[in-house]
Amino acid sequence: MKIAIYGQTYAKETSATAFDALASELSNYNSEIYVEAEFLKLQNMSQPKNKNFKSFSSLDESFDLLISIGGDGTILRAITYVRDYGIPIIGINTGRLGFLATVQTEEIPTVLPLIFKGNYKLSERTLLSVRTTPTNKEIEDINFAFNEVAVSRKNTTSMITVETHLNSEYLTSYWADGLILSTPTGSTGYSLSCGGPVIAPDAKNFVLTPIAPHNLSARPLVIPDNTAISFKIDGREDQFLMSLDSRIVTLPNSTVVHIKKANFTIKMIELPNETFLDTLRKKLLWGEDRRN
Repeated sequence: MKIAIYGQTYAKETSATAFDALASELSNYNSEIYVEAEFLKLQNMSQPKNKNFKSFSSLDESFDLLISIGGDGTILRAITYVRDYGIPIIGINTGRLGFLATVQTEEIPTVLPLIFKGNYKLSERTLLSVRTTPTNKEIEDINFAFNEVAVSRKNTTSMITVETHLNSEYLTSYWADGLILSTPTGSTGYSLSCGGPVIAPDAKNFVLTPIAPHNLSARPLVIPDNTAISFKIDGREDQFLMSLDSRIVTLPNSTVVHIKKANFTIKMIELPNETFLDTLRKKLLWGEDRRN
């Protein structure tokens, strides 16, 4: 098995502990291990025990698995390496909430045997594809988002107006701090914190969630995932921000943002003892009430 390992360099202590545990367990299996170049330097891979570990700066279809070490944000960055190659992903959680990275460090010895035996399911997750008019070179190469695409104000306390069209039909002009278009996977992230609904990963929907709207009647809207969406921004400033997951670009107000479902999916590994509903109960503390 050819395995890629990706992690964040800022969480040195927690990621190092998880990496050491992972490296120790992987030594029991016949596999090729590649570690992302910057993360490799952090782990001081010059040690003899890790001499067989190689580095990567990009991936291709030959990889069988990517293991992410960090939180959900680390997985979002790992997506930019996986792209449309169909490489399954599993996350070891050294972060906080962990909706996507669900494996704890102490669970590595029990999880790896399941993976090598193929004892898991693949949850295929929808992505958003973005283009702009005129074309923006900053997002031309990595023009997709796993969680959400959000437009928001820049360098001002004033709200912006987001003129929104669905399948070329005018919906409304949101007067707000911004607007989020979320996938089902992203519905438990930024959108949820702004009052959006939780959507099951296999639902064929997106959700539009305004950020601090001026009109209280502006509520989140669930739409089919075959909808073509466009945004046109207006405001006191000449520019606005657009984020694709954790990647942010500054765009002039003359830009029109076009979004639709991407033509590929991301494959998340789902272990036998975990389900989306189980994750919801654990992470959102549903049912955790002193009266129960």
